[in-house]
Amino acid sequence: MKIVIYIVAAVLVVGVAGGLIFLRSLSSVKEAVAAEATDSFYDLQLNTLEGKPAPMEDYKGRVALVVNLASKCGLTPQYKGLEALYRELAPRGFVILGFPSNDFSGQEPGTPEEIRAFCSSTYDVTFPLFEKVKVKGEQKCEAYQLLTVGLEEPDWNFTKYLVDPDGTVRYRFGPRTKPDDAVLRAKIEALLPAVE
Repeated sequence: MKIVIYIVAAVLVVGVAGGLIFLRSLSSVKEAVAAEATDSFYDLQLNTLEGKPAPMEDYKGRVALVVNLASKCGLTPQYKGLEALYRELAPRGFVILGFPSNDFSGQEPGTPEEIRAFCSSTYDVTFPLFEKVKVKGEQKCEAYQLLTVGLEEPDWNFTKYLVDPDGTVRYRFGPRTKPDDAVLRAKIEALLPAVE
């Protein structure tokens, strides 16, 4: 009788463990299916900071640096370097796509109007800004679901993802990587079309 009880207990333990593994696998499959449904970043349909539709297809053929932004962070002065990089390289097919996020210590609490006013008046930002989004965890937006397939999610404001002209996410750079960082610059330059 004891042997039967041990066998039943063992079967139950294996069954529960298998069920947990299955649920984890299902979650991974769900993320993979979502990512495969949209292979290119430029297939996404997002919204501008003001809430207007903004197809990423408009940026196809360009090299994009996608950055999660915050107005009240110690790294906020990176806006200045991002804008300088954008103005310098935009004529060569480069764009910065900024996504405000309040995911890290509530450092982007502003409304769209407040964010736009801050970016314009403090840093004269002209690169495209999109609606405030979640960039980590289970509720991260579609853009960051795609950006983080095979790459770490943002661990702070100003994490940077480099997207090639076809919309393939190529690299992740940490928050403290400044816009004028030599390695970042070299990776951007390598993806830009050759200057004739």
